[in-house]
Amino acid sequence: MDRVEMGRPDGQEPRPFVLSVRAIVRDEQGRVLLLRRSTTNRTNTGVWEFPGGKIDPGERLDEALVREVKEECGLDVVPTRAVGAVQTEHAGLHVVHLIMETQLAGGEVSLSKEHDGHMWIDSGHVLRQQMLSEFEIFWRRFYGSDSV
Repeated sequence: MDRVEMGRPDGQEPRPFVLSVRAIVRDEQGRVLLLRRSTTNRTNTGVWEFPGGKIDPGERLDEALVREVKEECGLDVVPTRAVGAVQTEHAGLHVVHLIMETQLAGGEVSLSKEHDGHMWIDSGHVLRQQMLSEFEIFWRRFYGSDSV
């Protein structure tokens, strides 16, 4: 049997896949937290996103989500369920973002250098913000444009 070479049809090296976790964080009024990527980022400057980031080797998904939210915005969260996934492409990578709902457990918003703004926004207004199209598609599919 011939060996099948895994790779892209154009002969280029395949891009690696990395896993990221993203949090849907709501406050007491049910508003959703969005963070704006700062000008210190190489990609997607000024774009609004859900808190989160890449998973460290050997780290559980829930641990990574709690750590990333704390690092990025100072909040303590408890993951409650996975609600979707999207894939983005950048810097020669496929990034798969697992999106999880969380329960806010404490803390005050304190942004890392990765972000220069935050907002608590009504669910029905999330799509009015400039986000990556993949996150917009996720929001429409899972929550609808004017959900609670």
